Amino acid sequence: MREIIQPGVDLSRRSALMALAGSATLVAMPSRALAAIRTPAGVFQHGIASGDPDSRSVVLWTRASLSAPGPVAWEVATTPDFDRIVQRGVAAAGPDSDYTVKVVADGLSAAGSWYYRFRAEGEISPVGRARTLPDGPIDTLGIAVVSCSNYAFGYFNAYDAIASDSEVDFVLHTGDYIYEYGANEWGGDIARKLGRAHEPPHEIVSLADYRRRHAQYKSDPDAQAMHAAHSLLACWDDHESANNPWTGGAQNHQPASEGEWKARREASIRAYFEWMPIREPGLGRTRTQFWRSYAFGDLATLFTLETRHTARAEQIDYTPWESRIASHAEARALERETIDAPGRAMLAGALEVDLQAALERSVVARQPWRLIGNPMPIARTRVPDVVGQGLMPDPFLAASSSAAAQLLAWKGKWNLPFYPDTWDGYAWARERLYRLGGQAGARDLIYLTGDSHSFWANRLADASGRSVGIELGTAGVTSPGDFVDSGFGRDLARQLDRALEAHNPEVIWTDNLHQGYVRLNLTRSTGVATFIALDTVTSHAYRTHILRRFSITQRAGSLTLKQMSGIT
Repeated sequence: MREIIQPGVDLSRRSALMALAGSATLVAMPSRALAAIRTPAGVFQHGIASGDPDSRSVVLWTRASLSAPGPVAWEVATTPDFDRIVQRGVAAAGPDSDYTVKVVADGLSAAGSWYYRFRAEGEISPVGRARTLPDGPIDTLGIAVVSCSNYAFGYFNAYDAIASDSEVDFVLHTGDYIYEYGANEWGGDIARKLGRAHEPPHEIVSLADYRRRHAQYKSDPDAQAMHAAHSLLACWDDHESANNPWTGGAQNHQPASEGEWKARREASIRAYFEWMPIREPGLGRTRTQFWRSYAFGDLATLFTLETRHTARAEQIDYTPWESRIASHAEARALERETIDAPGRAMLAGALEVDLQAALERSVVARQPWRLIGNPMPIARTRVPDVVGQGLMPDPFLAASSSAAAQLLAWKGKWNLPFYPDTWDGYAWARERLYRLGGQAGARDLIYLTGDSHSFWANRLADASGRSVGIELGTAGVTSPGDFVDSGFGRDLARQLDRALEAHNPEVIWTDNLHQGYVRLNLTRSTGVATFIALDTVTSHAYRTHILRRFSITQRAGSLTLKQMSGIT
């Protein structure tokens, strides 16, 4: 029997504001109603958001659809009825920032819940709730981990569920907040049925394109509800710019028809900073250096990684190797000499310095938990011999077999990494990261991962086999799992999940059949990772259920994941 944690349709969705009290301990409160007064069309049609907090300040965001450039007033209060306003000010909205408004509300107290709103042209925005970080003793922390929110593939029901999840304090979005594809590309058939075709209809390339796509995503009522209810901690992955970017280009960028990659990347990053509740870079830093460190009092530190635009070497493409590998020895040579080649970087040197310093501070402060916001899977994940194990017929013997089936069978035949564009394609950089953690005295890291459209519970080890932490991977908000998306069918997709678990010592459990989110709840002595799935993303009438729940315990400087009973 699956545990139901939320009904599919929240009938209080447009109800009145609830009076919610703050607390020195981070305890999330039902806040779906905070977005209740959203104006469907008007000045604040893209909602409001908060994010990137520290213990004394938080970023507040909106977009004002003004008739001309003009002022936007903002207010911060201790109660949702605004009886006690503690901060107020005026910001300018104009075309230089696409009429988006970001303010840093500072001078606030730590561990607080704050209510904010905007005013312009006689209209009042929805009310949002923001949080500042604690800077002293704290007993609990709840983080929702989300990734891969593709507007075309369905409704953002996971956002809706998170908005009213009483155990969530902050939301960590690990990337692919938007997708760059055109209306007739990936997900286009589903989008047309649901009335969710991407805008503009072509693949986005210019600054105007990226702004319009962000505007579409921020117009979604479920996205607005989540942002109104919880402050956002964010890192980006690839689709915020284009599929599989590296420092010199991207798989989904063709210079001959789409112009210079640098110009497109700059446009995508500018739009991201305009439309997201994040701080501008500090002195001596650039917008591409988008990594953050968050300290949750004496309980935990979260460090978010930037893995796309500041250091990444070009990812390996298996295509030219498919006709060249004829033995396991040649497959191992491909890994040793090409995939694992020394110097294939992932993280910028400045990021590594900041990360090591953050981990060392956490260790010295004796915080129990250290978290890494990780845009892509890091566990070693090789493909089993799916043909040899009888999971599927040899696709190379059938003229009608799909390219996806052929590629999977080829990788399985030679025991190659599943995803060469994840950390598995950058083994040298992964070991470098693991050594950095060890040097900081932190071999007990919890990696909070997105990108793969699958749920993961993984145990991590370095090349010597020594434990370096665990990985909790979230499925997509809407993006489908690879095996389902490849047309293998749900039964085979389920069997492939079990085969991955059996074949890979680091994989405890995985699921590519569902969309949803991961909720991590920490106390001073234990953690619980809850994998929450949706039964549908193609209807607003949805239900959530718990797929798996794992306890996290610490012992002798390492972490253990253990499945909790009662969930099937």
